[in-house]
Amino acid sequence: MTTKRIVLAGGSGFLGRTLARELAALQYEVVILTRTPHARTDGIREAAWDGRHPGDWAAHLEGAAAVINLTGKNINCPHTPDNLRDLAASRVDSVHALAAALAQTKLPPRLWVQASATGYYGDTGNHAADEHSPAGDNPLAKICRQWEGAFAAVAAPQTRKVTLRIGFVLGRDGGALPVLSRLTRWFLGGAAGDGRQYISWIHLADLVEMFLTMVRRENLTGTFNAVAPGAVTNAEFMSELRCALHRPWSPSAPVFAVRLGAALMRSEPSLALVSQRCTPAKFLELEFKYQFPQLRAALADLCR
Repeated sequence: MTTKRIVLAGGSGFLGRTLARELAALQYEVVILTRTPHARTDGIREAAWDGRHPGDWAAHLEGAAAVINLTGKNINCPHTPDNLRDLAASRVDSVHALAAALAQTKLPPRLWVQASATGYYGDTGNHAADEHSPAGDNPLAKICRQWEGAFAAVAAPQTRKVTLRIGFVLGRDGGALPVLSRLTRWFLGGAAGDGRQYISWIHLADLVEMFLTMVRRENLTGTFNAVAPGAVTNAEFMSELRCALHRPWSPSAPVFAVRLGAALMRSEPSLALVSQRCTPAKFLELEFKYQFPQLRAALADLCR
């Protein structure tokens, strides 16, 4: 017998926490798979998993409405060869673990939503990439190809499969926006490099609604770009952020300063310098109702 249970693999992170709360509010039974489970009082359950092997957690998949896989090491780290291997392994291994668990279930989940990233397209320059655009060839694009390739190879005839290529997520409590906001408040919120590189952003509230749309609309399959309809340049993004935070001006940061700052913060400069111009063609075809289709309103909401 199927249930209203939804299993969130890697659901203890920034996105997963918000999505779990929304699902619980909609009366779903939510189970988070995490390496460090805790007892909770909000009705959400947590189960231990290592992201690599089937285990006792697999019982939660039996008859579930959906499994949503958000697992992956944070890309905000220096992209050394070792870290790139860890970034790839954390993503691909989780897909393999879930696939092995699904193969053992008598009644598998009706839906598997797999997170991916707009990094799939590599550096797009000024070209607007939609879901039919080819993969890029930089390190993150290669990781995304491995990630999506592992998911595509899963044989799950009873399970509807959806991939969401997620862009630059804007939220108060995680992601890059809190860091950029602090820098901007210190008058260090200028453009990175020449500022012409694009950012394909999405407000967290709209991203959560995209996941819910996949759960509700049982005819949807395939790959979707989970971004807002209006990608902006880095210079435009930082200008809007300064406006939201009442900082009239900040000097731009030349490339060498971006690289130095990233090294000091143990981050990766390419995250600020690579252009990601993507369009959510399939969500627009669905006439998806964005709560925050414009960057200014999104930042005004998050920076209140």
